[in-house]
Amino acid sequence: MDRRDLSDLLIFQAVAEAGSFTRAAAKLGRAQSGVSQAMSDFEARLNVPLLARTTRSVRPTQAGQRLLEEIAPALRQISDGLDVAKAGQDGLTGTVRLTAVAHAAKQILVPALPEFLDQHPNVTVDLHVSDKFVDIVAEGFDAGVRFGSHLEQDMISLPLGPEIGTVVVGAPSYFERRGRPMSLEDLATHDCIGARSASHGDIFPWPFRRADRSIEVRVDCHFASNEAPIIVEAAINGLGLACTFEPLVADHLEAGRLETCLEPFCVAWSGYHIYYPSRRQKSAALTELIKLLQQRRKE
Repeated sequence: MDRRDLSDLLIFQAVAEAGSFTRAAAKLGRAQSGVSQAMSDFEARLNVPLLARTTRSVRPTQAGQRLLEEIAPALRQISDGLDVAKAGQDGLTGTVRLTAVAHAAKQILVPALPEFLDQHPNVTVDLHVSDKFVDIVAEGFDAGVRFGSHLEQDMISLPLGPEIGTVVVGAPSYFERRGRPMSLEDLATHDCIGARSASHGDIFPWPFRRADRSIEVRVDCHFASNEAPIIVEAAINGLGLACTFEPLVADHLEAGRLETCLEPFCVAWSGYHIYYPSRRQKSAALTELIKLLQQRRKE
């Protein structure tokens, strides 16, 4: 391997993840022109275009994406190994990169961070919040937090909380105007608010259980959104019924802004889990964060 390759691979990873030479240069602490020239030289040396450049963004080519998927775990392992070596003398160091859905980030991760960062002041936590499916290996994350039933293959996962129930809710004004559905078949005559997938754009079917059998109901939607808070707000304003997670509407239910229906048919989902690649050694910092999160779960 050319002695320049490791440095250029780190630059390539930074540019691919940032989608910009300017942002990558800032992250690396280098001049933008130097980063751009290094990538041009690297591509010339390999005789393979790794980045597709436009006036607005930079993205990996097909060959570049394949290379990124191959090198990301190795580069993270090198970084983690250096962090472990440093930790032997100076305590934990390094960056823990996490991806999580918004509710898990707000309710589980952020409340734990003050204690964690107070204990480990040389550690940085980089939290990417998105409801979109994320390939944590390809995108260089150390771990993710998702529902236990929605995890990638080849992952080690540990629970961080109890099961989370779903509810169908509507505003009192909606029920006064349209009545209350008593069966799943009644949903066909009601206005429903759809939840659109952030990953593929489809409307999620509503999950139910009847006679010990799981059922998915595809509802007709007069309004849909990919943001849970907007869906809840639409229900409060009487646009229709919404199927959501009980913790997201607990305060509104207690205040009477929303009411539930179809309770016998609603289901519970496996709770949030933290997961990470089974084939990659955890960093010392991630190990300590997981210990703290599981300790808080038991409290």
